Amino acid sequence: MILKVDGLEFSYYETPILKNIGFELKKGQITAILGINGAGKTTLLKCLNRILHPREGTVFLNEENVKNMSRNHIAKHFAYVPQNYEEEHLTVFDAVLLGRKPYIKWEATARDLSIVEAILFRLNIEHLALRPINQLSGGEMQKVVIARAFAQEPEVLLMDEPTSNLDLKNQLQVMQLIRKAVREHDMAAIVSMHDINLAFRFADYFLMLREGRIYISASQKEITAEDIAQVYGVKVILGEMNHYKIVIPIDEN
Repeated sequence: MILKVDGLEFSYYETPILKNIGFELKKGQITAILGINGAGKTTLLKCLNRILHPREGTVFLNEENVKNMSRNHIAKHFAYVPQNYEEEHLTVFDAVLLGRKPYIKWEATARDLSIVEAILFRLNIEHLALRPINQLSGGEMQKVVIARAFAQEPEVLLMDEPTSNLDLKNQLQVMQLIRKAVREHDMAAIVSMHDINLAFRFADYFLMLREGRIYISASQKEITAEDIAQVYGVKVILGEMNHYKIVIPIDEN
């Protein structure tokens, strides 16, 4: 167990968003957060690394309370990939190099530069290295943000819809890279997703949110069509193709 969340609660003003959230993350595992829009998926991710401050509850990383960690310490252990990224006047290389910021004291070392170069090649964006990021497509920008997260060499990846701006080919490529990084580098990843079929293909464990609470905390094999219907409000059929579970919505009309 690398991350433990106990009794987490968060409210925007007087409106409760997260209620008594508790779960654990294991190394080498991808956990998918699923639920309808407004279920609290993004809020939960932001509470884990103190972008947002929970009203109640505790987050432990390797048995250390995240509340007591410095910002720089958190940045060395958590990497966060947001849904949206504000454009800055940086090149792709410099934007990814920002992922090394927690480790840089005076200036980037040869190792920092080497790490960035290797990650650009892994994501097939090395040809964009000198391009300003405000000239990128949405899909290219998404890959840059993911590359920056990899450059942090974190223990925990927090990823908010990491495939949202990608075409089908790049969705598969990015999720394959995330899975490979998690397993080879003994990390954990928690990924909010809308595409439940993509989640079933790559995630090991699932947290399904409903009305701010964890409605289902289970492995893929344990999730039923009724669970999905209760969370999404849509009847579905669960099938299987090439050993992957697939979800097919039922048109009741």
